[in-house]
Amino acid sequence: MGNTLFVLLDGAEDHPHPLLDGKKPYEVADMPFLRSKACHRYTTTGRGYTHLFLNEFFTGHPPEMSRAAIEAMGVGLLDIKDPKRTAYRLSPAEISGGMIHWSYHAEEFKDRLIEAVNKNLPILDAYDPQIRYFIGGRAILTMESDYVPELPGPPIDAPLVRIPGDLGRFLRAVWDDMGGITDYPWGCGKFGRQYGINPAINNMKVISNSPTALGICASLGCDFQFVEKVEDRFPIAQEELKHRDVFLHIDEVDEYGHQKDPFKKKGILELTDKLMSEYFPDEENIIYFVDHGTSCVTGEHILMNVPIWTTIDIHRKEDEILPLKDVVSMLLANKR
Repeated sequence: MGNTLFVLLDGAEDHPHPLLDGKKPYEVADMPFLRSKACHRYTTTGRGYTHLFLNEFFTGHPPEMSRAAIEAMGVGLLDIKDPKRTAYRLSPAEISGGMIHWSYHAEEFKDRLIEAVNKNLPILDAYDPQIRYFIGGRAILTMESDYVPELPGPPIDAPLVRIPGDLGRFLRAVWDDMGGITDYPWGCGKFGRQYGINPAINNMKVISNSPTALGICASLGCDFQFVEKVEDRFPIAQEELKHRDVFLHIDEVDEYGHQKDPFKKKGILELTDKLMSEYFPDEENIIYFVDHGTSCVTGEHILMNVPIWTTIDIHRKEDEILPLKDVVSMLLANKR
C-alpha cells in the first residue's frame, strides 16, 4: 500500500466571475491531470479559515488555540515543550477614517514596512519581542506578555480598535513612519490543547510557504519545511513521498483570490496541474482538497461546501456531503 499525497488548493472555490464568462477560475483552468487522474469527486464542509479546516481535517477536531499561536509554531517562535509566550499575527493594513483596511498588495511597500517595524521594535524590549516575516510583510510576533486582545481579523475591513500600552505605541510609531500603514495584530493568543493526528496518516511531512499549514502540522508533531517558491515544493514532495505521506500546500491560490485577480488564480491552478503531471504521473493515492472559497469578486473568504478530488474511490455518492471530521479516515481506509 503506497503513501498518500495530500494537495491543498487553498481557497480554490470562488464566486462566478464576469471576466470569466460567469464561471469560477477552477472551472475554466486547463487542468488535464487533475480532471483525468482524480476522477472521484466528493464534497465536504468548508471552514472560514485554513487553520480551522486543517485541524479538523487531520485530527477530527477544531483547534483550541489561536491562529497566531499556531503560526508561531510554524515559524519556530513557539515551542510545544515551552509554550509560555503570547503570539500576535501582524498583517499589513492602512488605517484611515477610523477603519482597518487590510492590504493584499503590500509587495509594493513591504520593504519599507519591515524597516519601520524593525526600527520601532525596541518599544517592546521589556517583553523580549521576537518576530518573523513572511508573505508581503506579514509577520508573527511573540512576547513575554499575558495581554491577549480581541481584535478584528482580515480579510473584511473593520472599525479600528485602539490598542493600549506599549503594543499600541509600537503600532502607532510604525503607522506614523509609514504615513497611515502599519502591521496590525489579530488572532492573538497562547498555545492551547491539541488533539492527535489521524492514526492512519503515515509520518506525514508538510511542505508549504504558509506558517498556518506549517504551524498546524508542527502542533501535531509532524515534520515540516518552509519552501517559498511553488516550483521548488514539488521535487521535495516527490522525494519525501517515497518514505511517508506528504501534505503539499499551494497557498498562492488563496492569495490571488484576495488580490481579486481571477487570471492569476487560474494561472496558479494550471501551473500546479503541470507540476503534478511532471512529478506525480503514476501516484495512486492523491487527495486534492479545498478549505474554503476565496472570492476574486470581493477578495473575501466564502464559507461554503468545498470539493475533494481524489484517485481514491470511497464508494459514496458524489452529491453526498461528507463530514469533515471523517473525510481522512474514509479516504485512507480505501487507498491503494
